[in-house]
Amino acid sequence: MIDETTPLGNSDELLDSEERRVLLEIARRALEESAGGEPQSKLELTSLPSRLIEPGATFVTLTINNELRGCIGTLEATQPLAEDVRNHAVAAALEDYRFPAVQPEEVLRISIEISRLTSPKLIECNGPEDLLQRLRPGIDGVILREGNRRATFLPQVWKKVPEPEKFLSMLCRKMGAPSDYWKGEKIQIYTYQVEEFHE
Repeated sequence: MIDETTPLGNSDELLDSEERRVLLEIARRALEESAGGEPQSKLELTSLPSRLIEPGATFVTLTINNELRGCIGTLEATQPLAEDVRNHAVAAALEDYRFPAVQPEEVLRISIEISRLTSPKLIECNGPEDLLQRLRPGIDGVILREGNRRATFLPQVWKKVPEPEKFLSMLCRKMGAPSDYWKGEKIQIYTYQVEEFHE
């Protein structure tokens, strides 16, 4: 069963139920093959719906009993959406440094969530208080960037951290910076939204 979630403002941009089903099947097959140590089966892009072969940026999140088991993604669309989902399903299973690689016996207990991202937009604001007012808890994913360093939280993180100041402080620490670093002038802050759906 696919959970229908529509957080993006323009419903015309959302994937339909069949496109979501196909992406979740691609992610599930990639998870099963990677956890089993099998080579990835060929992805026949020409047989897929047209929107799934357009460039897309996604995060794939794996959970067991609502507890995180792996999450990997990208902020920029550099490959076909279907390929992006498959690659990040494999990476979430095998390459998330916070967890050991997913084992075959875990696969059936894992739930897959896909977050399809909009293009990030730079926030222009007048100081920390203005920034806090501009953020939309539950809607905006946030990226902190300074030089080659960057970190992001998906909009789903707001469910656990609903206070904007704490949200930004935790994101700073994720980037390896002091918790109040978001208040400085050096850092760039971007927001994006996601279309999230899961098994």
